[in-house]
Amino acid sequence: MDFLQRLARFLDRPLFPWKRMIIGFSVGQYLLEAFLGFRQYQYLQKTKPPKVLEQEVSQEVFDKSQAYGRAKAKFSGFNGLYGQLQNLAFYHFDVLPKLWSWTGNLLLRFAPAGFTGEISHSIVFILAFIVIQQALSLPSNIYNTFVLEEKFGFNKQTPKLFITDMIKTNILTVVLAPPILAGFLSIIQKTGSQFFYYLWMFGAGLQVFMITIYPIVILPMFNKLSTLEEGKLKTDVEDLAKKLKFPLHELYVIDGSKRSAHSNAYFFGLPWKKHIVIYDTLIEKSENDEVVAVLAHELGHWSLGHTTKLFGISQAHFFYIFSLFSVFVNNNSLYADFGFTNQHPIIIGFLLFSDILGPLDNVIKLLMNILSRRFEFQADAFADNLGYNTQLARSLIKLQIQNLSTMDADWMFASYHFSHPILSERLKALNWQPTEKVADGKTAEKAEGKEDVATATGRDEL
Repeated sequence: MDFLQRLARFLDRPLFPWKRMIIGFSVGQYLLEAFLGFRQYQYLQKTKPPKVLEQEVSQEVFDKSQAYGRAKAKFSGFNGLYGQLQNLAFYHFDVLPKLWSWTGNLLLRFAPAGFTGEISHSIVFILAFIVIQQALSLPSNIYNTFVLEEKFGFNKQTPKLFITDMIKTNILTVVLAPPILAGFLSIIQKTGSQFFYYLWMFGAGLQVFMITIYPIVILPMFNKLSTLEEGKLKTDVEDLAKKLKFPLHELYVIDGSKRSAHSNAYFFGLPWKKHIVIYDTLIEKSENDEVVAVLAHELGHWSLGHTTKLFGISQAHFFYIFSLFSVFVNNNSLYADFGFTNQHPIIIGFLLFSDILGPLDNVIKLLMNILSRRFEFQADAFADNLGYNTQLARSLIKLQIQNLSTMDADWMFASYHFSHPILSERLKALNWQPTEKVADGKTAEKAEGKEDVATATGRDEL
């Protein structure tokens, strides 16, 4: 593309202050998020629930939810400052060129001659970078799991399980990162200035591959999936899937309870072979028809084409990222400003480019959250049209109480951070008319003591 090539030449300016610009972006994002966090904290100091929840949530549950929200907000504020100081230290002390030089020397000393090229060097560099980041984030992760979540009754992880999970994650990283990085770098090296077309196809193929191996290899490493036992719930879910022509392959219960007291349900898989996963305590704490209502919402995402649309958007996002990266991959002034005067490693260029892209990515994140919240309302309406209005509303309220989720939010904070509408908005959209209190403080206490379900990531969730 001539436009991209002209843009690349225009941006490659000697002595351009790339480092100061990236630091400015980083500090600006931190200040924005700190400002939004301050606005949200004002809502977390309220003493009364939103009007639509007054008859649904007891004062004790609301107070506990607010306390949990404030504790998370304080932790997030500290963690954000800690992360910002790390970023500034990395830039100030030229960690990237020093780590690149150190890993290069390591390869020269210990690796065979055939493994000292840029690809091998980049793999070792990234693995070392991940280890450093993991070590720096370990105190925060330990505090979040064993202090904050423990205080509010959500943590079910033992130190042994925490360490085991970390070891398994590192094993997956060591196994998967090298071939992915090698493919990424080889494509750029061998396909010239039009590499972004091939990189985009590589990314799409990689997504399909990961979706395929996830239920077979990755998920069983961390959780036990059991086939949902025969009974009314299984029959009702299978009937719903048949009614909607959903390609259900397997219906699982996951033992998320061994890690956390949060609960949910989700589905994943290839277009012709889907798996539904229900958390064990969602089943324990809900009536059958409420669980089916949750799944009606989930299958609404599929039936309305939300998953396909989001996959298409993600592909467009990848293409735009790789296209813009072609503008910076050979930018001499960018490399030089970060201490890479004689070498221009592709992986370093990509890391720096990711920092430059930060402000634009925040705009995209905002737009994606707006779209995601719209999809959530549509999926709720889909379940409502199937006749699950009351059951879905009651299930949403129970999940809110069991998870001590935020019950009210500042509109700016929610727009920036939330991919789902808050409960009060969803109940209003469902025209929910309460007839009795769904749960009281004792129910929430029981949920904290016995609701053991991990929060799902990377799948379609409620």
